[in-house]
Amino acid sequence: MNRARPLQYAATSIFVFAWLVSADAAEAPAKKSFEAPHAQSISIEMIGPVTQTTDLQILCILKHDPAGDKYLEAMDDFNQKLNGLLSQVRGRGEFVGELGETLFFTPPANSIAPKRVLLIGVGDEAGLTLEKLKIVGGIAAREAVRLKASHVSFAPTLRDQGSSRLDVGEGDASVAAGWVLAYDTEKKLQAKGLSPSADVSEFVFEAGPKYFDGAVTKVAQAVKETGTAVGKRSAW
Repeated sequence: MNRARPLQYAATSIFVFAWLVSADAAEAPAKKSFEAPHAQSISIEMIGPVTQTTDLQILCILKHDPAGDKYLEAMDDFNQKLNGLLSQVRGRGEFVGELGETLFFTPPANSIAPKRVLLIGVGDEAGLTLEKLKIVGGIAAREAVRLKASHVSFAPTLRDQGSSRLDVGEGDASVAAGWVLAYDTEKKLQAKGLSPSADVSEFVFEAGPKYFDGAVTKVAQAVKETGTAVGKRSAW
């Protein structure tokens, strides 16, 4: 009788279980979260806007270039999955991408994972600044509250539109600062009964592998500093 066989089976089972756990861990996207004012979580996640499961997906959009807009990687994938919707509305001048301009829509069934999409214009690529991205962050917060989205994801997509003018991490940090300040104002309005109650539990920045670490460092700092600023704001 071979008494070693049960041990062999046990070792094999342990190996298979460990392999499955490792495979699941490898498939799970990297994510880092930070606590923000009003019991909110602000996160960086290594995932793209096409596959993100979220109530509201937000994208930054550069002003339309008559010579031709660039659609690279995530931006190209997003546009293709929507059957060219982004390129069509920009090309026809129906959404130009001026700073602060917005376009909200519900994606077609079986196209992308997000339930709803909000495009926010950032203006000309040549005039792109961190302060403008801070404005975009404020717009994102106010629109997310108005739409009563609990989970919100944000994809800058500036690199995917051919712009390398700003550091990705610094750009995300500016958006985060604008978001935290605007969300604080929204919560104060709600507390005074001047706005309907609505909570955004999590705001997620989507980042590619090359930019994940930089985004984590910069956004963490911005959330900490802006959270301190919120704490020092005078009460209404």
